[in-house]
Order: sequence, then C-alpha cells, then structure tokens
Amino acid sequence: MTTSAARPDVRTLQTDVLVIGGGPAGCWAAWRAAASGARVVLADKGYVGTSGATAPSGTGVWYVPPEAEAREAALASRETLGGHLADREWGERVLDQTYANLEQVAQWGYPFPVDDAGRQRRTSLQGPEYMKLMRKVVKQASVKILDQSPALQLLLDDEGAVVGAEGASRQGDAAWQVRAGAVVLATGGCAFLSNALGCNVLTGDGYLMAAEGGAELSGMEFSNAYGLSLAFSSVTKSAFYRWATFRYGDGSVIEGAGSKQGRSIIAHHLEAGTQVYALLDLANEDDRRYARSAQPNFFLSFDRVGIDPFTQQFPVTLRLEGTVRGTGGLRLIDAGCATTVRGLYAAGDAATRELICGGFTGGGSHNAAWATSSGYWAGEAAARFALGEGAGAYARSAIAAGGATQSGGRVLDARELVRAVQHEVQPYSKNLFRSGAGLERSLTQLDGYWRSLRQSAPSIDPIARQQEREAAAMLATARWMYRSALARPETRGMHKRLDHTAQDPAQQHYIHSGGLDHVWTRSHREPWHVAPQAAEVAA
Repeated sequence: MTTSAARPDVRTLQTDVLVIGGGPAGCWAAWRAAASGARVVLADKGYVGTSGATAPSGTGVWYVPPEAEAREAALASRETLGGHLADREWGERVLDQTYANLEQVAQWGYPFPVDDAGRQRRTSLQGPEYMKLMRKVVKQASVKILDQSPALQLLLDDEGAVVGAEGASRQGDAAWQVRAGAVVLATGGCAFLSNALGCNVLTGDGYLMAAEGGAELSGMEFSNAYGLSLAFSSVTKSAFYRWATFRYGDGSVIEGAGSKQGRSIIAHHLEAGTQVYALLDLANEDDRRYARSAQPNFFLSFDRVGIDPFTQQFPVTLRLEGTVRGTGGLRLIDAGCATTVRGLYAAGDAATRELICGGFTGGGSHNAAWATSSGYWAGEAAARFALGEGAGAYARSAIAAGGATQSGGRVLDARELVRAVQHEVQPYSKNLFRSGAGLERSLTQLDGYWRSLRQSAPSIDPIARQQEREAAAMLATARWMYRSALARPETRGMHKRLDHTAQDPAQQHYIHSGGLDHVWTRSHREPWHVAPQAAEVAA
C-alpha cells in the first residue's frame, strides 16, 4: 500500500525517533530519547498532558526503597498472584529504575507530600500535576509535540523494518506523516470503550498497528481486568477498596466478597441483577487522612453527592479495563523494550507487563512503575538504534502497513462494530468467567466480524477513519485475547476457566500470539528472552 506523503495536504516531518502516545510512558520515552541525542517527535490522539488513564486522576506507584527486605517482599508479593510467570530480573530492574526516575521527578519540582519526619512520600502521584510537569519537561527537551494527532498506521521499508507512521489531525490539517529511524509505541492498552475514567482513548491502536507490521504479543489471556467503581461514576481506583466490606441493600455483609480474592462473588451478584454496595469501614483514622491526601480525586464523586464512603455505603459496579489493568501486550525481546519488528519499541501498557506482574494485575502502582521504567528504556534504545542507522534511515522507501486490515469496497459501520465487540467482551459471563465452549462461541462471532471488516474500505474523512481504526483495533484485540485464553486450559492469575478451575503446573509458560486474518498462539516454555522454537506453535 502506498503512503500518503505525495499528497499536497499531508504534513511531512523527518526525525530520529517518533513516539506515539503521550501518556506517562510516551513522555518518558520522548524525554529519554531526546536526552540521548535524538531528534524526537511525540504524537498523541489527544492533548499531551491531559489524555490517558493517568492524567485525570491519581495513581499509586510501585516505589520501594533499595532495602533488601522491602524489595524481596515487594517482588515475592506478585509472584504467587501472577501464577509464577513474573521474571525476577525484570522486577528488580523496574524497582531500580522507578526509584531513580522518581528522584528525577522530585528534582524537576513535583510537589511530593511530606510526612511528619519531613520525608517525601513518593508512593503516589497526582495525575494532573504529574502529566503537566511531564509535558513541560518534554517541551524543554526540544521534543516536537503533535497534539490531537492520532496515528493510523506504521510505515515499513522493503525489509519490514519500521521507518515511521502516518495519521490524521484534528486541528485543521488533513493528515501527517513522520519518517523516523525508530518508533516507540506508547499507545496504552485496550479498555473497549467501557467508560472507565481516562480509558476511552485506549482502544488497542498500538497493538493493531504493530501486528500489521508483523509484531507478536504475549499474555493476552490476562486481559479480563474489571475495576471496582462507583455505580454512578467512571472512577476505577480499586486500591482503596481494600478497606471495604461489600453489602446488600439492607446493609448485611456479602460473605466472601472482596476487592481482590472476592471480586468474582461481586460479579456473580451483579450479573444476577443484585446491586452490590461497598462501605470503606475497615479504614482507620490514619488511613482516611492518607487516602484523602494521596488521591483526592477519588473522593470528588462522593463529595458531589454528599456521601462519606467511610460511614455510608454506596452502590458499586465492575468496569472492564481489559489490557489497561491486564498484563497482555506487545512481546518484548530485549532489555531495551524492542518488539519482534526491527525499529519498533513498546512501552507502558502497549507492552506486555507480565514480565513484572505475571498473570495478575498489579493495579495502578505497577502500571505507573512500568510506564516510567519501560518508557525510559524504550526511548533510550530507540535513540541508540536510530542514531546507529545514520541520517538516511528515515529516507528509505516505505509502504503503509494499514492496508492489511481494510481492503474491500464496503462501507463500515464503526459504531455497530464497536457494540458487537463489546457484546462479546464486556459481560462477566463471557470474559471474567470463561469456558472453552463460551470462548469458541465468541470467537466464531469475532472472526465473522473480522471477515466483514476486511471487505470494507477505509474512509477518506480523517475522523471517520480514526473511528474505524479504533473499532478494528478493539476487534483484533478481542480475538488475540480469546484465542490466547483458549490456548490456556487452566485457571492462572486473572484468567479463570470454569471448565479448568485449577492451576496446572505443566502450563507455567507464556502464551505468544499474533496474526490478523489467521490468529495464532504459541506456548513458550523457555525464559522470556529465549527465541521461540518452530515446534512450539500450538494453534
């Protein structure tokens, strides 16, 4: 497929590193690439500093001082929950890099709260202040920012290496193309437009673009995270629900319900039409003061309606957060966050987080640590790669990879496709409580939607084109999720199979996946960095 560079209405740029996605991971990648001597362009589908899951709220941070006992406890706590798929070396690297990066954040002037002893508390960040600071830092590093500029497809050279991307602009220009020596995807995960706070820009765009270039994914079966939320609010901050008891409308406690181990019981009640209520009555006075100071945005929805969540129960629900809280994503092949496609790097939720969390969500704190660490490494490695390729790297001939998805002549109803995908992935009965038969039924539907999508033609209107790409990315993500879930006939981490309720020691391995028309999976029984063997292909 030819690129759009020859069109007169296309804005063209050349750079060393193109970063796609302006959340925490993208900002760290852009800053580090620039600090490594590269020219950098940062493109985001929203406004860098306000878009994404972090910007509108607060987040915890997996920040652990370099004390052996504390570090050991932090690492060990994830290994059992994650089904023993986390890699100890990656965990140690993330803890070290997060510790160093938050020191950098402090030096940049972030106002960490101070405890009674005068020490800064660096275990949480306020999203608005954090991302405002990151935008300022990125601009000071001479990174060129393209706001409101969703990327639509990658550019590949004759040998399949990534040499840039092109997309649309929502600020007057019809289109843009950036030729680059390397590209970092920091586009976040996929929450399937479930209205979780800040997540409706996270539609799996990076997965689709990367897969069109031949990239592989890993851990996509660990994608069924549902965040606890007020029933009348989009805020999905589950951390404070560790202080909750869950109740019926008459105030009686629901036995077994909990924010971690008992979330399935909550889902069963909601699915049966029984409203579940929460009361944060397990928090003591110190907890309550800490909660208010650490993440004040969590309480805004309560304050607006006059509810004190520590003394009054309130209705809750579970919102699908997909791979945003799940751990699946693009497969990494080295410590610099390179993907399986030459010249393409991944950071944040675009990259698989099972390396530090295994098969169970680490929640916002692990997401935040992973974003800052993987962004730092991906930016540094991408800059090294691009500068090593020389000035002519971005001048190579290129083809657009997006033609692999829509190549027919029919008109696509993107909204209807989104609703159809949501119908297969949002119900607890299909995604949280999985079975082989149920997954097969959903895959039959999803594969049929894919065949229809392939027979459609891309819209000329840039906004309609973006909506089509988001719908296609959600559909592709759902198929990788369910095909991977089918390839793991056991219960491990957040992946629950009703027909295989126990963890199987023989399945302590990674599930790789990929493909578009034909979605494949492969069991990988070696450490993450060992190349797969041909005999491992499973389906």
